[in-house]
Amino acid sequence: MTNAIVNRSARPVAIWLLAGIAMLMIQVLLGGITRLTGSGLSITEWKPIMGVLPPMNDHDWNSAFEKYKQIAQYKYLNTYFTLADFKSIFFWEWFHRLWARLIAVAFLIPFVIFIVQKRFKKEMIRPMVILFLLGALQGLVGWIMVQSGLEDSELVFVSHYKLAIHFILALVLICYTLWFALKLMVPSKQITINRSLHHFTLALIVILTLQLIYGAFMAGLKAGPTAPTWPSINGEWLPQNIHSFAGREFSGIRFLFDNPLVVHFIHRGLAYIITVLILVWWWKVKNTNNSVLLQKTKEIPLYLVVVQVALGVWAVLNAIYPKQFIWIAEAHQLVAMLLLLSLVFMLFILRSKKQ
Repeated sequence: MTNAIVNRSARPVAIWLLAGIAMLMIQVLLGGITRLTGSGLSITEWKPIMGVLPPMNDHDWNSAFEKYKQIAQYKYLNTYFTLADFKSIFFWEWFHRLWARLIAVAFLIPFVIFIVQKRFKKEMIRPMVILFLLGALQGLVGWIMVQSGLEDSELVFVSHYKLAIHFILALVLICYTLWFALKLMVPSKQITINRSLHHFTLALIVILTLQLIYGAFMAGLKAGPTAPTWPSINGEWLPQNIHSFAGREFSGIRFLFDNPLVVHFIHRGLAYIITVLILVWWWKVKNTNNSVLLQKTKEIPLYLVVVQVALGVWAVLNAIYPKQFIWIAEAHQLVAMLLLLSLVFMLFILRSKKQ
């Protein structure tokens, strides 16, 4: 009876956390659109309160446009922009920031309500503090990333390294929120104790995280159009002259992270490796005695990785068509997040020992 009361008390909190995950995933997708449309540097100021509203008249629009004209992106890349062009990229960055504010509101209002209702148990306090700190850190890193692009006299896009950090921190926040929600939702009887599968799942998450970092590098370096062919890479199975690309030389280990063609090649290769590993993982789970929950959900990562690879191939083949590519790439990013969350879910219900 006591457990039932606790579950009823925690259920609204779990629903709130799941809604937060959905909002965070939308925010990541908006960030992807912002990057792919080159919109990230269109707003040159950070106004937490006044920035909620876009420019409301011609004077404000022209003032915002004049500020944009002072940064390197306009001077070296978008000198042809009219006010209408500026408005089109301004929208996505403004909407991205607006959605971040809505997430903050969606966190704070229920948070206060749950405090009044005394729904937070002692063991929930620490995860709540961590959630708040992760959210604040994500906002700070986002602004540092944008600010670097505004202040650098030669940078027409933000650093792909900072973009990857911003992206991975967002995923850490999403995964931690899911883990917290699962603690409130999944009964202990649905936990499977299997040390081998637990470690296998953890290894998959590590490799997938590396793949997601390279996905951010792909977006940051605009590496998709470097090889719009499949299954070969511009007619070759291994890219040639990997220390140079488009007239640029990449010395030392930098060619693994800064050369768009090499980044593209690694991203493809990791996709194939992850697909095979998830197939092996599924086969191992299928032939193991597990909880009902694990048996019912074990196919999810396999289905998602197949869809993800298909979307990746589709994105590659459409990389030279910007309008189609943006939405295919966004679908690719969405399924990547769902795949990561599915593996985090599996890690939660697969434990190496009883706790």
